[in-house]
Amino acid sequence: MGQQHVLGVHGIGQGKTSQRELTKSWRGALDRGVKLLHGGATPMAEGMLAPVLKVPHWSALLVDDGGGLSTREAFPDEVTPFTADEEAFIVQALDDLLTPQERAYAAQVDPTTLGLPKVPPSITRRAIAYDRRKPGGRASKLILSLREVHTYLTEPDLAGLVRKHVLESADGHTTVLIGHSLGSVIAYDLLRHGEIAAPGTAGAAVHTFVTCGSPLAIPTVQRGMGITDGRLTQIAPHLRWINVFDPDDAVTGAAGLALSADQVRDIEVDNGRLDPHAAVKYLRTLPVARAVTATWS
Repeated sequence: MGQQHVLGVHGIGQGKTSQRELTKSWRGALDRGVKLLHGGATPMAEGMLAPVLKVPHWSALLVDDGGGLSTREAFPDEVTPFTADEEAFIVQALDDLLTPQERAYAAQVDPTTLGLPKVPPSITRRAIAYDRRKPGGRASKLILSLREVHTYLTEPDLAGLVRKHVLESADGHTTVLIGHSLGSVIAYDLLRHGEIAAPGTAGAAVHTFVTCGSPLAIPTVQRGMGITDGRLTQIAPHLRWINVFDPDDAVTGAAGLALSADQVRDIEVDNGRLDPHAAVKYLRTLPVARAVTATWS
Protein backbone atom coordinates (compact mmCIF):
# COMPACT_ATOMS: atom_id res chain seq x y z
CA MET A 1 0.00 0.00 0.00
CA GLY A 2 3.04 2.27 -0.08
CA GLN A 3 4.12 4.86 2.42
CA GLN A 4 1.60 5.55 5.17
CA HIS A 5 0.82 8.95 6.71
CA VAL A 6 0.23 8.68 10.45
CA LEU A 7 -1.66 11.16 12.63
CA GLY A 8 -0.90 10.64 16.33
CA VAL A 9 -3.02 11.91 19.22
CA HIS A 10 -1.01 12.07 22.43
CA GLY A 11 -2.23 11.53 25.98
CA ILE A 12 -1.55 13.12 29.35
CA GLY A 13 1.53 14.79 30.74
CA GLN A 14 2.76 16.58 27.61
CA GLY A 15 2.28 20.17 28.75
CA LYS A 16 5.97 20.79 29.40
CA THR A 17 7.31 19.26 26.21
CA SER A 18 7.36 20.77 22.72
CA GLN A 19 5.97 19.82 19.34
CA ARG A 20 9.47 18.92 18.20
CA GLU A 21 10.29 16.79 21.26
CA LEU A 22 6.94 15.02 21.18
CA THR A 23 7.24 14.16 17.50
CA LYS A 24 10.84 13.03 17.98
CA SER A 25 9.87 10.59 20.76
CA TRP A 26 7.00 9.14 18.73
CA ARG A 27 9.21 8.93 15.63
CA GLY A 28 11.97 7.13 17.49
CA ALA A 29 9.55 4.58 18.95
CA LEU A 30 7.79 3.94 15.63
CA ASP A 31 11.09 3.56 13.80
CA ARG A 32 12.27 1.06 16.40
CA GLY A 33 9.12 -1.01 15.91
CA VAL A 34 9.34 -0.90 12.12
CA LYS A 35 12.98 -1.93 12.28
CA LEU A 36 12.05 -4.85 14.54
CA LEU A 37 9.33 -5.82 12.07
CA HIS A 38 12.05 -6.12 9.43
CA GLY A 39 14.25 -8.29 11.60
CA GLY A 40 16.60 -5.47 12.55
CA ALA A 41 17.08 -4.11 9.05
CA THR A 42 16.20 -0.52 8.22
CA PRO A 43 12.90 -0.07 6.37
CA MET A 44 14.63 1.49 3.35
CA ALA A 45 16.87 -1.53 3.05
CA GLU A 46 13.78 -3.72 2.78
CA GLY A 47 12.19 -1.52 0.14
CA MET A 48 9.55 -0.06 2.47
CA LEU A 49 9.39 3.58 3.45
CA ALA A 50 9.01 4.56 7.08
CA PRO A 51 5.67 6.28 7.72
CA VAL A 52 5.24 10.03 7.58
CA LEU A 53 4.28 11.22 11.06
CA LYS A 54 2.37 14.18 12.51
CA VAL A 55 1.68 14.53 16.24
CA PRO A 56 -0.26 17.74 16.89
CA HIS A 57 0.73 19.08 20.28
CA TRP A 58 -2.74 19.86 21.60
CA SER A 59 -1.41 20.33 25.15
CA ALA A 60 0.31 23.49 23.87
CA LEU A 61 -3.14 25.08 23.67
CA LEU A 62 -3.40 24.87 27.44
CA VAL A 63 0.06 25.92 28.61
CA ASP A 64 0.15 28.88 30.98
CA ASP A 65 2.79 31.61 31.18
CA GLY A 66 4.90 29.48 33.51
CA GLY A 67 5.18 26.63 31.02
CA GLY A 68 2.86 24.27 32.89
CA LEU A 69 -0.67 23.23 32.10
CA SER A 70 -3.18 25.80 33.25
CA THR A 71 -5.32 24.43 36.07
CA ARG A 72 -8.04 27.04 35.82
CA GLU A 73 -9.76 26.09 32.58
CA ALA A 74 -7.70 23.14 31.47
CA PHE A 75 -6.55 19.76 32.70
CA PRO A 76 -5.75 19.09 36.37
CA ASP A 77 -2.35 18.11 37.70
CA GLU A 78 -1.08 16.75 41.03
CA VAL A 79 -1.66 20.03 42.89
CA THR A 80 -5.15 20.79 41.54
CA PRO A 81 -7.85 20.26 44.19
CA PHE A 82 -10.42 17.59 43.39
CA THR A 83 -13.96 18.75 42.69
CA ALA A 84 -16.90 16.78 44.05
CA ASP A 85 -17.92 15.65 40.56
CA GLU A 86 -14.36 14.60 39.76
CA GLU A 87 -14.10 12.62 42.99
CA ALA A 88 -17.38 10.83 42.28
CA PHE A 89 -16.26 9.98 38.73
CA ILE A 90 -12.95 8.49 39.89
CA VAL A 91 -14.59 6.56 42.74
CA GLN A 92 -17.02 5.01 40.27
CA ALA A 93 -14.22 4.20 37.81
CA LEU A 94 -12.10 2.52 40.50
CA ASP A 95 -15.14 0.57 41.69
CA ASP A 96 -15.53 -0.64 38.10
CA LEU A 97 -12.02 -2.09 38.29
CA LEU A 98 -12.03 -3.53 41.83
CA THR A 99 -13.42 -6.94 42.73
CA PRO A 100 -16.09 -7.16 45.48
CA GLN A 101 -13.39 -8.44 47.83
CA GLU A 102 -11.14 -5.48 47.01
CA ARG A 103 -13.98 -3.03 47.53
CA ALA A 104 -14.64 -4.61 50.93
CA TYR A 105 -10.96 -4.23 51.79
CA ALA A 106 -11.00 -0.60 50.66
CA ALA A 107 -13.89 0.15 53.02
CA GLN A 108 -11.71 -0.95 55.97
CA VAL A 109 -8.53 0.95 55.03
CA ASP A 110 -7.47 3.91 57.15
CA PRO A 111 -6.42 6.43 54.47
CA THR A 112 -4.52 8.58 56.97
CA THR A 113 -1.82 5.93 57.39
CA LEU A 114 -1.11 5.15 53.74
CA GLY A 115 -2.82 7.99 51.94
CA LEU A 116 -1.84 9.66 48.72
CA PRO A 117 -1.05 13.36 49.20
CA LYS A 118 -3.95 15.72 48.48
CA VAL A 119 -6.21 12.88 47.33
CA PRO A 120 -9.67 12.48 48.92
CA PRO A 121 -9.98 9.52 51.33
CA SER A 122 -12.69 7.89 49.19
CA ILE A 123 -10.20 7.65 46.31
CA THR A 124 -7.20 6.80 48.48
CA ARG A 125 -8.93 3.75 50.00
CA ARG A 126 -9.66 2.33 46.57
CA ALA A 127 -6.20 3.20 45.23
CA ILE A 128 -4.59 1.29 48.10
CA ALA A 129 -6.79 -1.72 47.37
CA TYR A 130 -5.89 -1.55 43.67
CA ASP A 131 -2.18 -1.22 44.41
CA ARG A 132 -2.29 -4.50 46.35
CA ARG A 133 -3.09 -6.21 43.07
CA LYS A 134 -0.99 -3.94 40.84
CA PRO A 135 1.92 -2.72 43.01
CA GLY A 136 4.37 -0.03 42.02
CA GLY A 137 2.20 3.05 42.39
CA ARG A 138 0.26 2.42 39.18
CA ALA A 139 -2.97 3.59 40.80
CA SER A 140 -1.52 7.12 40.96
CA LYS A 141 -1.06 7.21 37.17
CA LEU A 142 -4.54 5.78 36.74
CA ILE A 143 -6.04 8.50 38.93
CA LEU A 144 -4.26 11.28 37.01
CA SER A 145 -5.43 9.77 33.71
CA LEU A 146 -9.00 9.55 34.95
CA ARG A 147 -8.89 13.19 36.07
CA GLU A 148 -7.89 14.29 32.59
CA VAL A 149 -10.51 12.07 30.97
CA HIS A 150 -13.14 13.54 33.30
CA THR A 151 -12.12 17.07 32.37
CA TYR A 152 -12.27 16.26 28.66
CA LEU A 153 -15.71 14.65 29.02
CA THR A 154 -17.21 17.44 31.12
CA GLU A 155 -15.75 20.51 29.36
CA PRO A 156 -17.26 20.41 25.86
CA ASP A 157 -15.74 23.73 24.76
CA LEU A 158 -12.28 22.54 25.79
CA ALA A 159 -12.84 19.15 24.13
CA GLY A 160 -13.93 20.85 20.92
CA LEU A 161 -10.83 23.04 20.96
CA VAL A 162 -8.60 19.98 21.34
CA ARG A 163 -10.31 18.07 18.52
CA LYS A 164 -10.15 21.10 16.23
CA HIS A 165 -6.41 21.38 16.82
CA VAL A 166 -5.90 17.69 16.02
CA LEU A 167 -7.98 17.99 12.86
CA GLU A 168 -5.79 20.81 11.56
CA SER A 169 -3.00 18.23 11.09
CA ALA A 170 -5.17 15.83 9.10
CA ASP A 171 -5.26 16.03 5.32
CA GLY A 172 -5.99 13.98 2.24
CA HIS A 173 -2.83 11.94 2.74
CA THR A 174 -3.59 10.79 6.30
CA THR A 175 -4.12 7.03 6.36
CA VAL A 176 -3.50 5.87 9.95
CA LEU A 177 -4.89 7.40 13.15
CA ILE A 178 -3.23 6.49 16.48
CA GLY A 179 -4.51 7.52 19.90
CA HIS A 180 -2.66 6.87 23.16
CA SER A 181 -4.36 7.06 26.59
CA LEU A 182 -6.64 10.13 26.65
CA GLY A 183 -5.61 10.56 23.01
CA SER A 184 -7.53 7.38 22.21
CA VAL A 185 -10.70 8.97 23.62
CA ILE A 186 -10.10 12.11 21.58
CA ALA A 187 -9.42 10.13 18.40
CA TYR A 188 -12.45 7.90 18.96
CA ASP A 189 -14.63 11.00 19.42
CA LEU A 190 -13.37 12.35 16.10
CA LEU A 191 -14.38 9.09 14.43
CA ARG A 192 -17.73 8.48 16.10
CA HIS A 193 -18.87 12.05 15.38
CA GLY A 194 -17.74 11.79 11.75
CA GLU A 195 -15.26 14.64 12.11
CA ILE A 196 -12.48 12.60 10.51
CA ALA A 197 -12.27 9.59 8.15
CA ALA A 198 -15.71 10.31 6.70
CA PRO A 199 -16.43 11.36 3.11
CA GLY A 200 -15.78 15.06 2.65
CA THR A 201 -13.82 15.41 5.89
CA ALA A 202 -10.14 15.83 6.62
CA GLY A 203 -8.50 12.43 6.75
CA ALA A 204 -11.05 10.82 4.46
CA ALA A 205 -8.33 8.38 3.35
CA VAL A 206 -7.83 6.96 6.87
CA HIS A 207 -8.08 3.17 6.74
CA THR A 208 -6.64 2.14 10.13
CA PHE A 209 -7.38 3.24 13.69
CA VAL A 210 -5.01 2.21 16.50
CA THR A 211 -5.76 2.67 20.20
CA CYS A 212 -2.98 2.15 22.74
CA GLY A 213 -3.32 2.14 26.53
CA SER A 214 -6.95 3.17 26.16
CA PRO A 215 -9.38 3.76 29.04
CA LEU A 216 -12.38 3.23 26.73
CA ALA A 217 -13.15 -0.15 28.32
CA ILE A 218 -13.90 1.37 31.74
CA PRO A 219 -17.71 1.57 32.17
CA THR A 220 -17.59 4.92 33.99
CA VAL A 221 -15.64 6.43 31.08
CA GLN A 222 -18.21 5.07 28.65
CA ARG A 223 -21.09 6.52 30.68
CA GLY A 224 -19.30 9.87 30.68
CA MET A 225 -19.38 9.66 26.88
CA GLY A 226 -23.13 9.00 26.90
CA ILE A 227 -22.69 5.27 26.28
CA THR A 228 -24.92 3.40 28.73
CA ASP A 229 -25.21 -0.09 27.27
CA GLY A 230 -21.54 -1.03 27.35
CA ARG A 231 -21.29 -0.92 23.56
CA LEU A 232 -19.05 1.68 21.94
CA THR A 233 -20.69 3.59 19.11
CA GLN A 234 -19.76 2.06 15.76
CA ILE A 235 -17.24 3.95 13.69
CA ALA A 236 -16.97 3.84 9.90
CA PRO A 237 -17.20 0.14 8.97
CA HIS A 238 -14.36 0.30 6.46
CA LEU A 239 -11.82 1.13 9.19
CA ARG A 240 -9.50 -1.48 10.63
CA TRP A 241 -9.51 -0.91 14.41
CA ILE A 242 -6.57 -2.34 16.34
CA ASN A 243 -6.49 -2.00 20.13
CA VAL A 244 -3.08 -2.65 21.68
CA PHE A 245 -3.01 -3.12 25.44
CA ASP A 246 -0.79 -4.40 28.22
CA PRO A 247 -2.72 -6.24 30.98
CA ASP A 248 -0.41 -4.58 33.52
CA ASP A 249 -1.38 -1.11 32.27
CA ALA A 250 -3.80 0.21 34.91
CA VAL A 251 -5.26 2.82 32.55
CA THR A 252 -6.74 0.09 30.34
CA GLY A 253 -8.42 -1.58 33.29
CA ALA A 254 -6.32 -4.62 32.33
CA ALA A 255 -8.81 -5.32 29.55
CA GLY A 256 -9.22 -4.95 25.82
CA LEU A 257 -12.08 -3.38 23.88
CA ALA A 258 -13.42 -6.34 21.89
CA LEU A 259 -16.27 -6.88 24.36
CA SER A 260 -17.34 -3.26 23.83
CA ALA A 261 -17.14 -3.05 20.03
CA ASP A 262 -17.46 -5.67 17.30
CA GLN A 263 -15.03 -3.83 15.04
CA VAL A 264 -12.09 -4.05 17.43
CA ARG A 265 -9.25 -6.52 17.26
CA ASP A 266 -7.49 -6.67 20.63
CA ILE A 267 -3.78 -7.40 20.65
CA GLU A 268 -2.04 -7.98 23.97
CA VAL A 269 1.55 -6.83 24.43
CA ASP A 270 4.12 -6.87 27.23
CA ASN A 271 5.61 -3.44 27.85
CA GLY A 272 7.67 -4.54 30.84
CA ARG A 273 7.16 -3.81 34.51
CA LEU A 274 8.39 -0.21 34.50
CA ASP A 275 5.59 2.13 33.34
CA PRO A 276 3.73 -0.21 30.97
CA HIS A 277 1.43 2.70 30.05
CA ALA A 278 4.21 4.73 28.41
CA ALA A 279 3.41 5.85 24.87
CA VAL A 280 6.86 5.02 23.51
CA LYS A 281 6.56 1.44 24.76
CA TYR A 282 3.31 0.93 22.90
CA LEU A 283 4.51 2.68 19.75
CA ARG A 284 7.53 0.41 19.34
CA THR A 285 5.50 -2.83 19.43
CA LEU A 286 5.05 -5.05 16.39
CA PRO A 287 1.25 -4.59 16.16
CA VAL A 288 1.71 -0.84 15.86
CA ALA A 289 4.56 -1.30 13.36
CA ARG A 290 2.30 -3.44 11.18
CA ALA A 291 -0.45 -0.81 11.40
CA VAL A 292 1.78 2.12 10.40
CA THR A 293 3.24 0.23 7.47
CA ALA A 294 -0.04 -1.45 6.42
CA THR A 295 1.59 -4.87 6.54
CA TRP A 296 -0.49 -7.57 8.18
CA SER A 297 0.42 -11.14 8.95
